[in-house]
Amino acid sequence: MTHESEWSFAAPWHGKGFVTDLDGPVHWIDFGGPEDGTPLVFVHGLGGSHLNWALIGEAMARGRRTVALDLRGFGLSPGTRQTTTVHANVRLLDRFLREVIGAPAILVGNSMGGMVSVLQTHAAPETVAALVLVDPALPVPRRLPDPGVAATFLVYAAPGVGEFSMRTMQARLAPAEVVDRIIKLCFADPGRADPRMLAASAALIEGRRPIPKKEEAFLGAARSLMRVLVKPTNYISAMGGIDAPVLLIHGEEDRLVPVAAARKASAANPSWETAFLPGVGHTPQLEAPEQTAQIITEWLARVRSGTTG
Repeated sequence: MTHESEWSFAAPWHGKGFVTDLDGPVHWIDFGGPEDGTPLVFVHGLGGSHLNWALIGEAMARGRRTVALDLRGFGLSPGTRQTTTVHANVRLLDRFLREVIGAPAILVGNSMGGMVSVLQTHAAPETVAALVLVDPALPVPRRLPDPGVAATFLVYAAPGVGEFSMRTMQARLAPAEVVDRIIKLCFADPGRADPRMLAASAALIEGRRPIPKKEEAFLGAARSLMRVLVKPTNYISAMGGIDAPVLLIHGEEDRLVPVAAARKASAANPSWETAFLPGVGHTPQLEAPEQTAQIITEWLARVRSGTTG
């Protein structure tokens, strides 16, 4: 059963909210678009939401029906520690594609959403027509990670410490301050942030305050993500086993997933098309939305004409 959402955080970008019962409420945004093309589904990353795609949703909807899913535990889809793991959200994405979209889709995944999309494409290739990875979560080459990022994930990994840290941050920081921290982590140039997006993101954080166990849900996802990356053999195998067309977009100034990791993944999968963006961080769709939308649109045109690879 699907019904319209009472929330409208993506309304400035012509996004219409819906909630579908998939063994629990799942929120998603429909940006519209013609029904006769291959549908496109956006999949956000850790701590993200449908808003991560609002700046390119309208552009992508010019050629096809375009929707953005809130994974369990994020955005306006509630979740628990058990239902927000990477593999639980792969199962959710599979149901969403089969029961809501109903046709093979173009998946566009950022960060953890890229990992979820890779695993879905490998496990159920009949549900995916093409795959776009935007700074996906990847095993980091053996070198010292960004100190700030490493410290953050060490806190997340520690039982009890992660929960306390998140509750403290939620109580101490105003929503706008939380957004500011995220932008500084994910952007190479925070000055590029869209003011409307900053306001909508802060409003979403405020709107999420009544959602129960959201800290536990976030940490369940974060710890699951780390487990996959610490022992990445199956994940690497899944990337190598994808037959669908793949486009990899990666910001060269990404602090969370260093560009060296993306170059290594690209070298291991020579059939992938790649676009490395100078001066861009972890979320190109927010920091360089016009460039990102253009790269995806032009690549999809080549996929249709059979001139990729």
